[in-house]
Amino acid sequence: MEAFECRPDCGACCTAVSIASPIPGMPNGKPAGVPCVQLNERKRCKLFGSPERPSVCGGLPPSLEMCGSSAEEAFAYLEWLERETTP
Repeated sequence: MEAFECRPDCGACCTAVSIASPIPGMPNGKPAGVPCVQLNERKRCKLFGSPERPSVCGGLPPSLEMCGSSAEEAFAYLEWLERETTP
């Protein structure tokens, strides 16, 4: 299987989904639709590879299914996933 890398200037996974665990700068996590404070100017995670990065983030690797062929497709898929998994 070919490795799939994050698309620059996307940030869909760091915006569309909610994160319940603490994030540096967001001690209560973040709600769906709110960009993570750890996104840099290219919408890439500033904590990537750091032990401070929430485990839920590390468990959401980029994939063709999740990311689609554009940021718009990624947002649509992740917004759907958020709705489907919200209790």
